[in-house]
Amino acid sequence: MAQTAATAPTGDQERAALARRAAVASLVGTAVEWYDYFIFGTASALVFGKLFFPNEEDPIIGTLSAFAVFGVGFFARPVGGVVFGHFGDRFGRKAALVTTLLLMGISTFLIGLLPTTEQIGVWAPVLLVVLRLVQGFGVGGEWGGAALVAVEYAPADKRGAYGSFPQIGNAVGLVLSTSIFTLVSLLPDDKLFSWGWRIPFLLSGILIAVGLFIRFKLTETPTFQAAQNQLEAEAEQKGGKERVPIAEVFRNFRRPLLLAMGMRLGEAVFGYIILTIGLTFATNYTDISRTHVLVAGTVAAAAAIYTYYFFGRLSDRIGRRTVFIMGSVIGAVVTFPFFWVLDANSVVLTYVVYFVGYALGVGALYGVEPAFFSELFGTKVRYTGISLAAQIPSIPIGLWPLASTALLAATDGDPWPIALITVGALLIGLVCAVLAPETRTADMNRIGHK
Repeated sequence: MAQTAATAPTGDQERAALARRAAVASLVGTAVEWYDYFIFGTASALVFGKLFFPNEEDPIIGTLSAFAVFGVGFFARPVGGVVFGHFGDRFGRKAALVTTLLLMGISTFLIGLLPTTEQIGVWAPVLLVVLRLVQGFGVGGEWGGAALVAVEYAPADKRGAYGSFPQIGNAVGLVLSTSIFTLVSLLPDDKLFSWGWRIPFLLSGILIAVGLFIRFKLTETPTFQAAQNQLEAEAEQKGGKERVPIAEVFRNFRRPLLLAMGMRLGEAVFGYIILTIGLTFATNYTDISRTHVLVAGTVAAAAAIYTYYFFGRLSDRIGRRTVFIMGSVIGAVVTFPFFWVLDANSVVLTYVVYFVGYALGVGALYGVEPAFFSELFGTKVRYTGISLAAQIPSIPIGLWPLASTALLAATDGDPWPIALITVGALLIGLVCAVLAPETRTADMNRIGHK
């Protein structure tokens, strides 16, 4: 019965109900996946250096090593994007999304069970790297599928609003991860480093069960189903041969891919200033407490739950490009003051700058990406296209916390090179947004590049 309802034409009310259900499912699943991913970044800044890469003479070396492992996961993300993008475009979005959730959940739970270097020696960091690679592979295919489920179900005039739901899931995951790490960071150091750090990872087992329950109830999007008959007819005309999605992207969608990659680069480089680099800077080079920084990030992420939706909905009214440009400008303006405020050890201003930077700056950039990027590609390559756009830049982005920590060490805690690079990345994203077409009226049912 559910399958019949999913494949048959539906009325406006039923279509709206399905769209809301798909958006909520996208939000919940994405929240679980990004919770898993964010706790690794927070643990890298706080505990992994001491536990898996101990260096009593210079603790910053351990932090550098932890961020190197954090970066390793980003090398697996483009591979995951290609693999799950291919299967999502050829066989459907649902199976890909269930698989990515399983990969993320199992690997994260196992990290919480890992012995440390003190217990098993070099095998501890080796196993950490392996599990991080599995995390990266899974998340590489996650975002594209979650974005498409929300956007392809959405009414034509609300794609920005509905597309913001997986981004809201990202913020929920961040709130959950930073909230739990804020609580465990209150433990005395001996308890934090012995068993407290494991709690956030082990709790992912509960969350993964909730996410799987939600995702198993998903159905394929009407846009994908409508495309299947046409794709089968085209394949018959070509003698059963059909160009694989990634080849089609590089042949007919090179410009949209490059523009989306540039926009993603600016958003993510700025975002990681807020998510991990600010915490590293504050912990090692300022007197402000790590708890205040974690809580400030949590409050900003909680605010982003609303601002993602606000900016997505705003893009339905004034356009994707305008909102993205707005976010780029906010990010460029706030980057240098962000570090000045942390260095000044001002608790109140820390909360303000985190809110402006994350809830408004990242909010405007990240909130419109699902709709903006999805509308740049045709249906038969959309999963692959937006996954590549998001994940290819992940390689330099994944090395960014490591590089920034090295820059801080080399400059004795001076953040100006990091701020300068961040502003440069934001300007690249801004230029790409200016060059991109306005897509809010795009036909989501188109198959090819025309």
